[in-house]
Amino acid sequence: MAESENLRLTRQLCFAVYAAGHAFNRIYKPILEPLGLTYPQYLVLLVLWEQDGLTVKEIGQRLHLDSGTLTPVLKRLQAMGYVQRSRDLPDERQVRVTLTERGQAIREQAVAGRKEVVCASGLSEEQIQTLKRELDQLSDALRGQAEKAEGDGPREARQRGRVRSQGSPQVALGQTSE
Repeated sequence: MAESENLRLTRQLCFAVYAAGHAFNRIYKPILEPLGLTYPQYLVLLVLWEQDGLTVKEIGQRLHLDSGTLTPVLKRLQAMGYVQRSRDLPDERQVRVTLTERGQAIREQAVAGRKEVVCASGLSEEQIQTLKRELDQLSDALRGQAEKAEGDGPREARQRGRVRSQGSPQVALGQTSE
């Protein structure tokens, strides 16, 4: 297959993931809007429903967000009465986030919303979990490469780019094998 064929939009894994992300935002919007939530705020609540009382750093690690991105989301959730932020007693440098009663109460609505999304996807729970595992593996691999590239100087990054373009797998470029 010609290299130019690999540049077709229909062959780009990155575009398929990007388009799926937009589709998820569209399907979740009418579910979250009555609760006054955005999708990133919903993700924070998912983390806290799983394990309440985490620090901002721990939430950020689970969501792959830095504190500068996460803090405004948490402030808005606190203003809406869904979470409480407080200084950690053992280490006052840390901010701990806990669900309020109101934040715990909307969990059932989230369960119903997820069922709507699963139904809309047309996939079984097993198919969803298989796809999720594959996407997690892809995300981990790409994050690892990005972190490595960020740690390298420009020369090492250029050399790695040349090696990749000389026949190694193109997953990092978002190409599929269609």
